[in-house]
Amino acid sequence: MPTFPNIIVYAIPFFIAAMLIELYVTTRDKLRSIKGYETKDAFASIAMGLGNVLLGYFSKALIFWCFFLIYNNYRVFTIPVTWWSFILLFFADDLSYYWFHRISHECRLFWASHVVHHSSLHYNLSTALRQTWSGGFYTFIFWIWLPLVGFHPGMIVFQMSVSLLYQFWIHTEAIDRMPKWFEAVMNTPSHHRVHHGSNPLYLDRNHAGILIVWDKLFGTFQPELKKEKVIYGLVKNINTYNPIKIAFEEWYNMFKDAFSGNKAFKDRLNYLLKPPGWKHNGSGQISNDLREEWLKKNKL
Repeated sequence: MPTFPNIIVYAIPFFIAAMLIELYVTTRDKLRSIKGYETKDAFASIAMGLGNVLLGYFSKALIFWCFFLIYNNYRVFTIPVTWWSFILLFFADDLSYYWFHRISHECRLFWASHVVHHSSLHYNLSTALRQTWSGGFYTFIFWIWLPLVGFHPGMIVFQMSVSLLYQFWIHTEAIDRMPKWFEAVMNTPSHHRVHHGSNPLYLDRNHAGILIVWDKLFGTFQPELKKEKVIYGLVKNINTYNPIKIAFEEWYNMFKDAFSGNKAFKDRLNYLLKPPGWKHNGSGQISNDLREEWLKKNKL
């Protein structure tokens, strides 16, 4: 059976070095347009990242078990572990990531884990480490089709790690724009800054992992505009540096909305399946509502 290294663990020294370089550059150059690092926020992000790595040993065991169960018993083809299959897997994994990421913004059950990554009011390389503690145990369902068609589970998990590693460097304000040809195809700091914006125009845009072409293909692309500076964080910020609250506050709020009060069963279920901001009495606003309202107001 082929084995693949846990590149995320090996990349930890690189993460630390890159954050120190970013801190040095932004401090040295006194880039006024950049918030830079805030100590409590950065340590909260690092704590979330460490928790994700530790819990990852358990979630990956579950992922491998499910993937191997499907691969060994139900796969349609057997795709060899070779150079061309990694090319196919690159695109298959990236498409899977796009839909996982998009649904994580459009379904509250998945948002409950993904919201962790958007909870910082800052945008720097430490923000990339602000990862979920719960998502690894169920979001892998978006990749279930890969062992079914015949990709080896080890290949799949390795490519998922490659995607996560790529996305580290795009969490920075220190890089403005990349060359036009690169921006046209690849996910970049500019594209991903939009994704982390709480501005109505930027909500639920640019879900790409590595290739921005998916957003352009499926209608969720939004370029960063000079006249609309990105405001990082959530529509309603949680205002805490406590890792436990960061990890689980939205789970608490979701279950409270779903199971408290006098509601029909359908409404309770919809608090899990509808987008964040949805309310059964019509008083809520989801991101599409906020975006359309903003566009009408600004006549764009």
